[in-house]
Amino acid sequence: MAIKRHSVTLDVSKCKGCTNCIKRCPTEAIRVRDGHAIIKEERCIDCGECIRLCPYQAKKAIYDSMEDFASYKYKIALPAPALFGQFDELDDIDEILTALLKCGFDAVFEVSRAAEIVTEYTRRYLKKEGIEKPVISSACPVIVRLISLRFLYLADNLLPIMPPIEYAARLARKEALRDNPELTDDDICVLFISPCPAKVSYIKNPLGVNKSAVNGALAISDIYFKIRAKRKEIKDPLPLSKTGIIGLNWAGTGGEATSLLSDKYLAADGIENCIKVLDQIDSGTIHGLEFVELNACNGGCVGGTLNVENPYIAKARLRSLRKYLPVSRNRVDGAEDASIPDEVLLDKDIVDHYSISLSSDRASAIKRMAEIEEIYKTLPKLDCGSCGAPNCHALAEDIVKCEADERDCLIKLRENYSSKDK
Repeated sequence: MAIKRHSVTLDVSKCKGCTNCIKRCPTEAIRVRDGHAIIKEERCIDCGECIRLCPYQAKKAIYDSMEDFASYKYKIALPAPALFGQFDELDDIDEILTALLKCGFDAVFEVSRAAEIVTEYTRRYLKKEGIEKPVISSACPVIVRLISLRFLYLADNLLPIMPPIEYAARLARKEALRDNPELTDDDICVLFISPCPAKVSYIKNPLGVNKSAVNGALAISDIYFKIRAKRKEIKDPLPLSKTGIIGLNWAGTGGEATSLLSDKYLAADGIENCIKVLDQIDSGTIHGLEFVELNACNGGCVGGTLNVENPYIAKARLRSLRKYLPVSRNRVDGAEDASIPDEVLLDKDIVDHYSISLSSDRASAIKRMAEIEEIYKTLPKLDCGSCGAPNCHALAEDIVKCEADERDCLIKLRENYSSKDK
């Protein structure tokens, strides 16, 4: 489950060594050492919170470009629902889809189409006997990785159905092969138009599948101006859109949960709020819920750091756009209590029981935990961040791991000097 190829990276030349990022990282993955930040890769979940907070733009996301896939014969764009909220005065999704074709794609397949199908299969899953509830959405890769690091006991609560990005890619490939029999699967390139770095790293580090059907990811912010320029050239957009209100709703918080036609749900956004909800589920203090939708970004996917528009403006635009759409254009055959086909289920466990451990040996790990607590007792517990760690407990852990020294605590160092002067 550890991410091998991260999307979130650090530009050391721009970093000033401030503590904005270390204080807000949800997994304590950042330290300040030698005057600049470092990212502990084994802890980073690519949530992009540090990108959002850094006043010096020292954190950035790595993503792909169209040129990287020039050798493929057939390119398919997978636009995220959040993309359509980036454009002003849009009353027809076909304008954006047609513009994507003009940008060099051979076909488009809306992720929101797959989202509508996933919604129906989720309804079926919730009717099954013997499943762990509340069922937690697995659509946001940040939440899945967060659970793998901090809430392993909730792994069985995760929805074992492919996220829309993955299912959309597989459906898009099938359509392309059906409509173009001269192509092979290796000729086809599927590129996701991503609102966040977590989805970029998902493609390189897939969750619950052995290999992603998506080849790469373009940032919405990178392709936005190209789409806008091509949109101006369009007089009669092609009738390409096959999505409805339900699929478009997935762009914002609550869109997935409300489409399940049940009031026994909870929807939360913002990484800190999501952690609070997971804490309460883990401790058993939340009752009566069937489904929990958690989005790491404020506002949902429209709040991703690779978007260009304010998330609240984007949500308002999507509300306006929904007026012209049917409820859903993508349905599945069979009753809601029918079985779920294997093609939409995950290939393997979505969480491989990965967590940060102090040692591979249990006795050694327990000994280290005791050492951490003893060192923590001697620290000031102000969590000021001046040592380069997010809090005093994290500093104690770093000291035990020989990654820091007690002298890094400036307050304790000052107290020691003061006592010597006396």
